[in-house]
Amino acid sequence: MLLAVDLGLKTGFALYGRDGRLISYRSQNLGTRARLRKAAGSVLHDHRDAERIVLEGGGDIAEIWKRAAERAGRRARVIDAHVWRRQLLLPREQRRGFQAKEAADGLARAVIEWSGAKRPKGKLRHDAAEAIGVGLWGVLDAGWLPAIPEDIARR
Repeated sequence: MLLAVDLGLKTGFALYGRDGRLISYRSQNLGTRARLRKAAGSVLHDHRDAERIVLEGGGDIAEIWKRAAERAGRRARVIDAHVWRRQLLLPREQRRGFQAKEAADGLARAVIEWSGAKRPKGKLRHDAAEAIGVGLWGVLDAGWLPAIPEDIARR
């Protein structure tokens, strides 16, 4: 499995199977750095079966997650948003931050449909949508999918 995390105090999570399909996703407002430190260890413990961990973001929050991964005996890969967006979004969808977030929502909904994952009950939070995008990039990077599935590519 692969665990993708969109870093921040408002954090998005996406879990993918070895078949490249999304299993679950969620968003959580951790509120403070102290709660984030506790949550990082807890999330990694709860997902011990995740052989790959991909984090999108940087700074001290990325360091908190990297240290938590090291304590759990795992390695986390940290990427910037432009890395996965360049591969999965059209250039016109990346021009402005709000456009990229809207495009991430459309991408995430296509991944949810293609994967047969549970649809969101309400509005899909942008941090969960971004985590889904990060995770799709991660499974492609790992070679678990040979290419972007056609149903997702033509969204």
